Amino acid sequence: MTEIQTAKKPFKPAGTPKFEMPKYDLPTMEVPEAMREFAEKGVQQAKDAYDRIKTAAEEATNMLEDTYATASKGAAEFNLVALGALRANFNASFDYMQQLMGVKTLSEAVELSASHVRKQFETLTAQGKELSSLATKLQADTAEPIKAGVSKTFKTQ
Repeated sequence: MTEIQTAKKPFKPAGTPKFEMPKYDLPTMEVPEAMREFAEKGVQQAKDAYDRIKTAAEEATNMLEDTYATASKGAAEFNLVALGALRANFNASFDYMQQLMGVKTLSEAVELSASHVRKQFETLTAQGKELSSLATKLQADTAEPIKAGVSKTFKTQ
């Protein structure tokens, strides 16, 4: 086979323009002092607004981080208490079943059942109060950063 030789073009860097743009001289014009002051005030107001928005966004982010941390900690504490209550109730049920298997008469079974129901009712009432107060505390602690952030926002404006 025969190779066809082609003339290679000289290499041009990628940034070299293919054509020249015509150059125009812009007329020099004096900007009135009032126009310059107006533009400077507008730029300054835009900078001030940006700073206020940036500060508000940072404060909102901090508030949300605090709220999330508080809610996470409170939810973990609530879950630990709930699991403790569940474990106690489960153990009480097993103890009751074990004792029930050892009764000899029907009257002993009835007495044991009545005693177990009374103890469980008292236990469940106490557990419910504890979980309720913990949930109320969690709600108050979680809402506190939000209330503080909102009141701070309205005080500064």
